[in-house]
Amino acid sequence: METPAGLAVHPDHAVVWHDHNLYLLDQRVLPAESRFVVCHTAADTARAITDMVVRGAPAIGVTAAYGVVLAARERYRTDPHDWRAGLEQDIELLAASRPTAVNLFWALRRMRAFLADLDQLDPVPALLAEARRIHMEDAAANRTMGDLGAALINTETDVITHCNAGALATGGYGTALGVIRSAHAAGKIRRVYADETRPWLQGSRLTAWELQQSGIPVTVQADNAAASLMAQGKVGWVIVGSDRIAANGDVCNKIGTYALAVLARHHGVRFMVAAPTSTIDMQVEKGAQIPIEERDTDEVLACGGARVGPEGVQARNPVFDVTPAALVDYIVTERGVIERPDAAKLQQLMHGR
Repeated sequence: METPAGLAVHPDHAVVWHDHNLYLLDQRVLPAESRFVVCHTAADTARAITDMVVRGAPAIGVTAAYGVVLAARERYRTDPHDWRAGLEQDIELLAASRPTAVNLFWALRRMRAFLADLDQLDPVPALLAEARRIHMEDAAANRTMGDLGAALINTETDVITHCNAGALATGGYGTALGVIRSAHAAGKIRRVYADETRPWLQGSRLTAWELQQSGIPVTVQADNAAASLMAQGKVGWVIVGSDRIAANGDVCNKIGTYALAVLARHHGVRFMVAAPTSTIDMQVEKGAQIPIEERDTDEVLACGGARVGPEGVQARNPVFDVTPAALVDYIVTERGVIERPDAAKLQQLMHGR
């Protein structure tokens, strides 16, 4: 669809409540096309999440919160006196849209808790205010993480990032790219090397576009070029986001992150994960227990709409992998920084004990 009047295409506008509806910047077509997908219902929202119109754990959580608003609005229109009937079914539909990003379930739990205490006739204004709070809190958390992460970088350096953990993947500013933005503003980053991130090419399409929009020097590289770059001794940090962090500090992120962490440890490159506390799942003891989404094999066997693999062959297409906590130097959250994460340190961060 066309961009609605008054709605600008910008990395911070990945998720926008506009003109009484939810608009999602279509990340499947950036940067070649700039268009928004409008969601009128919870079903529209769930489909957009599944189809990766919107992606990135925090952005998925924010989107799901707005999806609850749309669900309640439709139920209230249908039956103002019994609008709660069927609403839980809508929330479950949203919960089933993607399995790995814990922010999705965190946001839905928060909206459920808010609903439980809601006694007014029309639920939409209050629910919309709560969804907007979730959205604004995420953007503010990213700003805080940006400053905390940037403070860890002591000397001017080049960095590598993987996938897209910028404004497009969040409520605004970004997690990993938020750190990079803050560090670049402080004169600490010369250049960002963005892994292209097969098979969806989030790095070459989205991260490179975001950094270019921010005036930060960026070079796209094939995922398997990272080791040779690290060997040159110019890269001081790998900075990534996360879709779920287990209670012991294991980090689940885009497939290929684990390999980067191994390479970073071998080459003496520090490894930073930037993620809000809503990404930390204290109910999951270790990374091996995190469900890993598998997508259609055609995403691997094709590129740019053209098939590159022979007919009849099989392919693996796990969307995420798990980086053991032992390979992580820092986890940066809006509540503070954990160095060399482990279960005790995450317990202290999340529960103060």
